[in-house]
Amino acid sequence: MSSDTIVIDAWFSHYPFPAFLETVRKRAEEFERAHPEYRIDITTCWWQKLPEEVAEAAAQGRPPTIASYYTGATQHARDTRARDGRPLYTSVEKAIGGRTEILGEPVVLDDLVDAVRGYYTLEGDLSSMPLTLSTMLLYTNMTVLRAAGIAEPPRTWDEVDAACQAIAKLDGGPSHGMAWVIDGKFVQHALAQQGAIFAGHRNGRSGRATTVDLATPEMLAYVDWWNRLYQRGHFLYTGAMQDWEGTFKAFTDQRIAFRLSSSFDAKYMVEGARREGFDIAVSPVPHNGRVPYAGNWIGGDSLWLADGLDEAVRDGALAFMLYLNNPRNAAEWHKVYGSAPVTKPALALLDEEGWFADQPYFRVASEQLEMMDGEPTQAVIGGYAHIQRLVMRAVEDVLVRGADPEARLKEATADAQALLDGYHAHCREGGPRGAYWLHVDS
Repeated sequence: MSSDTIVIDAWFSHYPFPAFLETVRKRAEEFERAHPEYRIDITTCWWQKLPEEVAEAAAQGRPPTIASYYTGATQHARDTRARDGRPLYTSVEKAIGGRTEILGEPVVLDDLVDAVRGYYTLEGDLSSMPLTLSTMLLYTNMTVLRAAGIAEPPRTWDEVDAACQAIAKLDGGPSHGMAWVIDGKFVQHALAQQGAIFAGHRNGRSGRATTVDLATPEMLAYVDWWNRLYQRGHFLYTGAMQDWEGTFKAFTDQRIAFRLSSSFDAKYMVEGARREGFDIAVSPVPHNGRVPYAGNWIGGDSLWLADGLDEAVRDGALAFMLYLNNPRNAAEWHKVYGSAPVTKPALALLDEEGWFADQPYFRVASEQLEMMDGEPTQAVIGGYAHIQRLVMRAVEDVLVRGADPEARLKEATADAQALLDGYHAHCREGGPRGAYWLHVDS
């Protein structure tokens, strides 16, 4: 390596999925061959630890050039500080500065899927470069559903109620109609579907969210519906929050007909259904049909760019981000990893190649994301993992212990507001530090 080699220090979140880091390293090697003046040094961190490890490195004056943050850690990225107290990251939109290519790599900002570009556009500025993308989906045992006299998966909460009632009448049918885990992602999804504003400055999207209300009409509508399903014997609670494995097994064992889960689960859900010999359908998550459909929760990672870089380092980092998201690479990323394509050209390429014709269940996540109507409302809030944990405990109390939904969510609101106040006080002292304030969950 020449002494003139420009090093890009790229930190990536690591997840328990096959082929993730292998694909990143393959792309880095290709980029280095195309741009021999650069070297991409890949560092991997467990996704829940990355914000803490980056903050520690920044405090020591050795921050990464690029770091990939999970969606739930977006506010952590925005609040992380360099050693001199400045925000660690600049926005990719500002760094690109209206250019159409960087080091020969085409700029793809205008190609981004609307939902993902919308999520990362904060205070009118695209903060980071999306890399992976997921959402929640409905998985249906169509063999059971057809036996109950229903031809299509439900699209609204009312249709879920009717389907569960029909399934309950089957001789030898599932013990329950439906399951999903008590997890903050499902709450986020239901609120996003309804366009709920439950935190200040439009859920933290137009400014810092300093207030929170967990007892909004949209939250109460969702929890009331969930509780009705449970009390009528249609919803299976395995007895443990975030029991993803338990609800997966309940579906493949045919103890339930419907399961809500991540789009990343599509491959495994389809394989499980085929293995057990029943037909499966993948479709959008049912929504509250009494209000207009607004949007979805999205998950995944986005690449954040350090501020104050030398021009050559900055442009190399941006070019690498763009290379990762060119149509061919983004399409392969979907194939090997299961991420929904983050750009429209990648989606079109997969369509042209017949990928979705052969495996239509992989197309559903993108179709659901395309249902977004208007600007996204998915919240960006400090300490969100802890706030979601408060909501999860409240939901469990409603379902299992008979707590009054409104009273219990108002109690959770008071706790969440105190937590949010503590987070902001911590930020005023130099940015979030330590495992507690930088915790990531969902």
